[in-house]
Amino acid sequence: MLDFLNRIFGRESASSKNVAKERLRLVLVHDRANVSPELLTSLKNDLIKVISNYLDIDEKSLEVTLDSNDNQVALVANIPVKRVKRTKSLA
Repeated sequence: MLDFLNRIFGRESASSKNVAKERLRLVLVHDRANVSPELLTSLKNDLIKVISNYLDIDEKSLEVTLDSNDNQVALVANIPVKRVKRTKSLA
């Protein structure tokens, strides 16, 4: 799946075979979890908004994926943090 995400976000070029394989894997995971790519994109945008209230993050390197293992689906977020924002009060 990483090859697919790298291709989407322009980090590396991948062979057509690997792109097709990752695309199919992503479609299968989304289908099993009943989550559309649009919903995953919306979720990613909402995560960015909320987390940005507390942390400076590298949005370009942020990765949000669904990962499937047997009968379980997990939401996996890799969020590079630049720095913690200091606030007077979190409450």
